[in-house]
Amino acid sequence: MDGNTFTVTGRGDVGHAVARHCMYVPIVRLLVCQPSMDDDVDFFAEQINYARIFIESTGVPQLTAPQLSKIKVKRPSLPEQRKIADLLSAVDDIIAAQEAEVAAWEKRKKGVMQKLFSQEVRFKADDGSDFPDWEEKTLGDICMYERQRSEGANFVGTENMLKDFGGVTFDNSNADGSGTLYHPGDTLMSNIRPYLKKAWLADRKGTCSTDVLVFHPTSVEPGYLYWLIASDAFVRYVMSAAKGSKMPRGDKKHIMEMPLLLPNKDEQRKIDDCLSSLNDVIIKAKNELAKWQELKKGLLQQMFV
Repeated sequence: MDGNTFTVTGRGDVGHAVARHCMYVPIVRLLVCQPSMDDDVDFFAEQINYARIFIESTGVPQLTAPQLSKIKVKRPSLPEQRKIADLLSAVDDIIAAQEAEVAAWEKRKKGVMQKLFSQEVRFKADDGSDFPDWEEKTLGDICMYERQRSEGANFVGTENMLKDFGGVTFDNSNADGSGTLYHPGDTLMSNIRPYLKKAWLADRKGTCSTDVLVFHPTSVEPGYLYWLIASDAFVRYVMSAAKGSKMPRGDKKHIMEMPLLLPNKDEQRKIDDCLSSLNDVIIKAKNELAKWQELKKGLLQQMFV
């Protein structure tokens, strides 16, 4: 196909439009749209994406050409189309750059975690001396499951825990609830589908679902315990004995048997400070990304509603 067209996904990511400016060979699941010579393909691709086409289906959702042809679009003059497309493209470039920055910092943090927990990199004491050797422990030696139940605010369920160690979100729908009690400094982890990597270091008191494990530190720094749990190595260990295929759950006994090497508390605090500082940078970058995404959303609403 020649350029100056846009394609719309018919299967899979249904309704996703991409402007095409060069020769290409469309695959079967792509619908090819060729505007007239007086239209801008970038403008119409953005408008189709904003429409968020939804196809109801009992099987695999599929968008057909007749269905796509019924989508109503706005068609300003070509100069206005180009101005709108150029503005949205500029915002998209900023969003892409910000996404790359977030990904780069995430990669750096993961690399630092691997080096710190493998002891490839060690901190020094404040007086310049070496810290003691790390001690062999199990997770059960340094923390315990919180089992006390209560009713209260700040209810945490698996639904309001964010994947990839993104923390939690609170709103009116989960303000109060009955469940396991947690306190500031406890680490919460969703025990359903552990591979989703849902963990949170509590900064307040509240209750949580029985599908959420509460790790209460007994002989470890709270922040260090969180970084142990919010790691790919911990998730792999939990998944190695998880039960169930569709909705796997971690085995509580197996989890507490996880072997680990534990630094003394002064070194734990230094590791926590280091990783927390990196995390603060990532949060700032994500917040900046969210601002640009919200700006684009507002622009689209003003232009296409």
